[in-house]
Amino acid sequence: MDILKILSRGTKKSAAQPTVPKPITKPSNPQLYNDPTRGIKRKRNEEPVSNQDVDDDLEDINFFAPRATKKPSPEPETPETSKEDTSKPLLDEEEVRQILRSHRLKFTLLSSHERKKSKVKKSKKKEEDKPKEKDGKKQLFPQPLTSFSELRSTYNISTRLGDNLAKQGYRIPTEVQLGSLPLLLQPDRAISSSAANELHFKTKHGVHFLAVAPTGSGKTLAFLIPAINSVLRRRAGDAAQKDHVLEVIVVAPTRELAHQIVNEGRKLAQGTGVKIVGMKKGMQFPAEGQPEGDSKDEEASESDQEAGSSDDDAGDEKQEGKPQKATTITKTDILVTTPMLLRNFLKSRRLPTVKSLVLDEADVLLDPLFREQTLGIWSACTSDSLRVACWSATMGSNVEGLILEQLKSRASHSSIPLIRLVVGLKDTAVPSINHKLIYTATEQGKLFALRQLLHPSSSDDSMSNMRLPFLVFTQTIERATALHDELKFDIPVEAGGSSRIAALHSSLSDSARSNIVARFRAGEIWVLITTDLLMRGIDFRGVNGVINYDVPTSAAAYVHRVGRTGRAGHEGGVAVTFYTTEDVAYLKSIANVISLSEKQAGKTSEEGIPKWLMDSLPKVNKEEKKKLKKRGVESRRGNKAKITTQSAWERRKEHNKRGAIAGSKKRKIQGGVSDTQVIDDGEWSGIDD
Repeated sequence: MDILKILSRGTKKSAAQPTVPKPITKPSNPQLYNDPTRGIKRKRNEEPVSNQDVDDDLEDINFFAPRATKKPSPEPETPETSKEDTSKPLLDEEEVRQILRSHRLKFTLLSSHERKKSKVKKSKKKEEDKPKEKDGKKQLFPQPLTSFSELRSTYNISTRLGDNLAKQGYRIPTEVQLGSLPLLLQPDRAISSSAANELHFKTKHGVHFLAVAPTGSGKTLAFLIPAINSVLRRRAGDAAQKDHVLEVIVVAPTRELAHQIVNEGRKLAQGTGVKIVGMKKGMQFPAEGQPEGDSKDEEASESDQEAGSSDDDAGDEKQEGKPQKATTITKTDILVTTPMLLRNFLKSRRLPTVKSLVLDEADVLLDPLFREQTLGIWSACTSDSLRVACWSATMGSNVEGLILEQLKSRASHSSIPLIRLVVGLKDTAVPSINHKLIYTATEQGKLFALRQLLHPSSSDDSMSNMRLPFLVFTQTIERATALHDELKFDIPVEAGGSSRIAALHSSLSDSARSNIVARFRAGEIWVLITTDLLMRGIDFRGVNGVINYDVPTSAAAYVHRVGRTGRAGHEGGVAVTFYTTEDVAYLKSIANVISLSEKQAGKTSEEGIPKWLMDSLPKVNKEEKKKLKKRGVESRRGNKAKITTQSAWERRKEHNKRGAIAGSKKRKIQGGVSDTQVIDDGEWSGIDD
């Protein structure tokens, strides 16, 4: 039976009393990887308990004996120092390694601080005999965070901040929080002094951090807690400095992600006095230096480049000229912004008070599209105590190399280590997602397949079982708009009709985009068609599926797209990718990501992508990958590929009809149309030559 008919029946019966959607509760254990047996050495010589010993113990039990009086147990003697130091004792190295391995966490020291050794010429034969070391990177084993309660007892965070965490329902940390929070809050406690001395670096002044963790694993919380806590520490250390001083800058690639970070930060900072502000056009902040020239013209023509990596999504959101109001200086502790907004304000200004720079979705911020703006913000933060933290679900080696170069270029950062955390396998999707590749042959086949997902039938087992709501990703803005026009009447009027389907892209105004996102979160929109604008960082807890109507332009884009479902440990997320004959050449990298993700989930080859398909897919060279990432599939740009169920003959007939009507109107205006030329309902009734 059609799922939309069932939904329409429900709306008919309860039209007078609108139902309130149930709040989505957090899972009891949001961790993705938790294998207690991983990393434990099993003993072979363990003696099994004999059945005879068990029987002897059972014979001694007398269920009808009188209840024995319990003797008061002596109170344990507590040392005097226990009242002063309530922190949890440090785990030994073996326990730390076992916990990190069970959660699949790997820490690596990327920056080299070893003393330079004098080079000695050796013969080629000896060099060939010795195996080469892998980049000389050292592995670290810092103390993990096993519970959020340790943040108070062990790492001394603010009591109010701890209460806000408990109020939000945070009990068990995810993998990225388990590994990163001790290192960012108290690095000298997380890493033992002996390990730091052995690797020739100091953690007294903090660390630079780089985290690669799956989508929906709690990265936002992992960098907001240290940011808020650092502001509270500064105020507690100096009672005179109670004013708001810009200390932390968080950079995000899209406005939607920046707004989400601000909302989450304000929940955590409630009652602490820490001010978190999302940057808007025209805002002014305390900064050193004066900009070169007037920046009002550039602010008015600011391009909305935070739409994603696609050229079509990076469109201009030009606003009509309005009289500029007198701007006031905004004081804040934490600023959340997009690259272009802050860069346009800075120009030649400097921010010496900033102590922490957070790059959320760092791989796209350091991509050529945003690289100039991001590095400009980085160079404007001139404090010697600046610490940089980069977060993303995908991180290429070229991005890591660029980060290392930037850190080495600042002399004050030469002694501060850069530590990388990788959760699970690098650059893979969440293991809780079920992946599906569907061959549709042509563009019209995609539309038919999508309608089958909207109107599933019990007799069709070839299509995945998807529940509303879900996201649909297209390559360009034009295709998103065209697909919305095709599907907006597919949902019955009784179930909400066209209001249940919406399109979201960068050509819309800021208020329209915010309104669509709010309606989708509230459950008013069931199908949201979008471009790569929403593939980065946006947290939709209730999304049950993701449909890649157009093939992603890279493996990283696939990871971020499908990461909109299956977030925070929720099971049952489905990711469906449609591909045509033209897409087969670009499918290899996506199939590799799917196979690695299913391997992490413990699925067999029979349940995932068949081996014959993996073997038959062609490999793509680097030049074609770069072209695909920059331009997408060329046949889907502009008006080359229409999203419609009409045949070519019907479209040609309609086009000729519109052309004839436009031509007749033009001739009437020019006065060159005779009385016998009449247009009736868009058709020619007579032509006088």
